[in-house]
Amino acid sequence: MADALISARGDASADTVPTGAGADMAVPLGAGNEELLVSNGAAVAGEGGAPPPTGELVEPGRALALADFAPPSLGAGERLLRFAYRLGIPGSTLSSPFRKPGKPRLLATVQNPLPGSRVAGTALRAGHFLVHGVKAPIAQIDFGGVARMAPPLERAVHSFAWLADLEACAAREQAVPVAERVLGAWLAANPKVPGKPGKGPAWSLANAGARELNWLVHAPLILSGPDKAHRARVLGALEETARWLDKNVSRAEDLLAQVAGWCGIVAAGLLLPDGKARRLFGEAGLIKALGELVGDDGGVLSRSPLGQIEVIGLIIKLRACYHALRLDPPEALDAILTMLVPPLLALTHGDGSLGSWQGAWAIDGDELAALIEASGVRTRPLRDVRQWGYQRVVAKQSILQFDAAPPPLAKHARTGCASTLAFEFSHGGHRLVVNCGGSGCAGGLMPVRLEQGLRATAAHSTLVLDDANSTAVLINGAIGTGVSEVEIDRRTLTSDKGTGATRLEASHNGYEARYGLTHRRILILRDDGTELRGEDLLVPGGRKAKNGKVGFAIRFHLGAGIDVRLSEDGQGAGLALPDGSLWQFRSGGGQIVLEESIWADGQGRPQPVQQLVLQGLVSRGGGNFAWLLKKMG
Repeated sequence: MADALISARGDASADTVPTGAGADMAVPLGAGNEELLVSNGAAVAGEGGAPPPTGELVEPGRALALADFAPPSLGAGERLLRFAYRLGIPGSTLSSPFRKPGKPRLLATVQNPLPGSRVAGTALRAGHFLVHGVKAPIAQIDFGGVARMAPPLERAVHSFAWLADLEACAAREQAVPVAERVLGAWLAANPKVPGKPGKGPAWSLANAGARELNWLVHAPLILSGPDKAHRARVLGALEETARWLDKNVSRAEDLLAQVAGWCGIVAAGLLLPDGKARRLFGEAGLIKALGELVGDDGGVLSRSPLGQIEVIGLIIKLRACYHALRLDPPEALDAILTMLVPPLLALTHGDGSLGSWQGAWAIDGDELAALIEASGVRTRPLRDVRQWGYQRVVAKQSILQFDAAPPPLAKHARTGCASTLAFEFSHGGHRLVVNCGGSGCAGGLMPVRLEQGLRATAAHSTLVLDDANSTAVLINGAIGTGVSEVEIDRRTLTSDKGTGATRLEASHNGYEARYGLTHRRILILRDDGTELRGEDLLVPGGRKAKNGKVGFAIRFHLGAGIDVRLSEDGQGAGLALPDGSLWQFRSGGGQIVLEESIWADGQGRPQPVQQLVLQGLVSRGGGNFAWLLKKMG
């Protein structure tokens, strides 16, 4: 159970938001001169001057809770078999105690359920690994791991995820020589399994588990050549890796790596001889690990879409191993997969691509669609992901995504980001406001030196105090102290004129210890999707009042291809989208400047973009900063 609490207030009345300088401000919008009235909790859904709308309170959230899944029910004999295998008795002894172990072989051929990248596969045939736009010659790869590679390349090489790319680009007879040549080089550099995990990147649990699974799923590529010695060597490596996973899976670097290790164990139990005991052992461990990794609304505890995608992909491949033997996977495995898909869909925009959260980049819609298609899960996006923490509002062609939860706990984070109360906003498939994203692909065309900066609060569309992160961003994807509690309230609003809106209000305590201020953000999206009103409030908190002023910056990173022009009064900007539509941004106070930014596209490549920054000094006694994003015409 996570220590961080995601709670909700059930009394979102008008007096819950303190007033301050800037309250009830009027923001000129051109013709009509509508007013932005967000402070004091009275968010106007229709035109200025309309009576305050009535609201329908959405059910409050609950504390973060883990999913509860039980391993498959077994008879007494199978329970005894699983127990004996856990004690270290070999599977061959348990299945045939009076017979010599048979030669290693595969019991079935798996149909790969997840197609790879034809472009990356073509690069492999040409002699290069292609990872996030960077080509790495195969001949120069140190497969032994003495010379460290960029993290994305390391994962691709040592997990053998590239086998799917090779399979996607050519007929088997053309792909087999390439796969066997690369695998031969890897085996030569890794002749023995180490005594424990961590002996180089090849022997992390995440890479070893994924490698065992990928070897078994793509066995025709690595076992179809005429060289019998190579075939025997590969089969021996499969069995040795499976035994190594049996012994070391409990030492995994994190829960996601443990799930990968268990998937490799179960796949080996299915497809290698005398594997029933190993399969029973692996199924129990896998279901338990998944129950500890996944919250009760289906989101992984790392809060990262990358982790969500990885778990879905592992389960899809493992299910294909069951199907190859005409066996049904455990019911709990299908139940977990059904839970995992809706939260991931909740972070997609109108074009089907992914939002940039917790290290992820704007992964292409086609890639996500292929993953969902292979899962076999037919569902809609989860609108209100209370436990995972991402709120989603759909208003006709507009989609709003809002991070209303603390960052993941340090033990779960791989690419932890200080993104609390950041948002993304898109309309008609075009992104207006984004987060930079891409720390998870740093080391491709996205430089490694930017990895920590991409995880910072300033790399997200939210408020930053004194250029400090709301949660400490540490090296190697880790995070430290900061936001520990987030309050969230969600309401549907209607006015007397029949217009409606969705109102989100959330606050975090990440700046309270250092500056004595709580950040509260209110977002109101009209039901027609043409107007997003917001207000950022800094509310005094803590036991001791603090004097003086502190610098603030409210950042709005803009989508690619948007042409921006600042207004003459310095309090607004016009935004021209690639489809020709025009949007206007206005602030109720403070000066707006235009700065450069960066955004990771669907392939993890850096794209230059711009950001609007509302900045200035704010009293330690607090303040209000209202703003409006409105479609013109």
